[in-house]
Amino acid sequence: MRRERNERASLYSEVTKRIIAELEEGQLPWVQPWDRAACGCTMPHNAETGRKYGGINVLILWAEVVAGGYASQRWLTYRQAEAAGGNVRRGERGTVICYADRFTPRAEVETAKADDRAARRVAFLKRFVVFNVDQCEGLPADYTASMASPEPVVAVAEADRLIAACGARVQIGGDEAFYGPPHDFVQVPPQAAFHQPIDWYRTALHELGHWTGHPSRLDRNQSGGFGSESYAKEELVAEMAAAFTCASLGITPTVRHSDYIASWLSVLRDDERAIFRAASLASKASDYLLALAGDAP
Repeated sequence: MRRERNERASLYSEVTKRIIAELEEGQLPWVQPWDRAACGCTMPHNAETGRKYGGINVLILWAEVVAGGYASQRWLTYRQAEAAGGNVRRGERGTVICYADRFTPRAEVETAKADDRAARRVAFLKRFVVFNVDQCEGLPADYTASMASPEPVVAVAEADRLIAACGARVQIGGDEAFYGPPHDFVQVPPQAAFHQPIDWYRTALHELGHWTGHPSRLDRNQSGGFGSESYAKEELVAEMAAAFTCASLGITPTVRHSDYIASWLSVLRDDERAIFRAASLASKASDYLLALAGDAP
């Protein structure tokens, strides 16, 4: 048990330190310089199951795609590569990702019964090592086929469909983009106010990320005022939710609130689990929007 706790703490620390270092350099882990990678912008997924990775694993795998210059966002475990008829090339280094969940120990169930209370669930974090398909050989052709990036026109059409299908009240106008929790609406300036039309969609998806946090939806804490820790945490969630949704639609993520970097750094330095929680909430927000549009994985 102590070893598991130490490994869990180590993983939290390793990932958080890496993200803090990137933020200190003015780089945002959820806004990748995709021209440094051979592939286009999309969500990382398992090559065997097709399932998208979520939460903190998105940031980890995006960073590895850029660092390795890989042409694919497809990943496999060592055993999956072998089961598919291929293998990981000798000398290749895997990428550590994690699976977080909660479970109820048997002893806790018995104790709770004796004490006439609800059993407490215990958090656990399990490590996995995955390899990009570019690090493998002998895989079936459909594992290694080039990943086609959606055409910009198609990506925008999908974004329009999501915005219409989600049911949010979106008001076009004014000179500010924001989500108003009390009246539950999103405001975005007209597209003509943006230097690039695509920036309108990135901004709208950021505000819709906030919209998912309403008590009637995913019920996140949105009570903090500007400059507060809870405000910074909610902005972090919305930023990543927009990035994940953009990537799912084929729209390259960008940052809209880079002036919040200092407050995000403060949050991450105070709590090395904060980025894990924020990334998890962002995945849930993005999946919520995509499900409303019928694009859920």
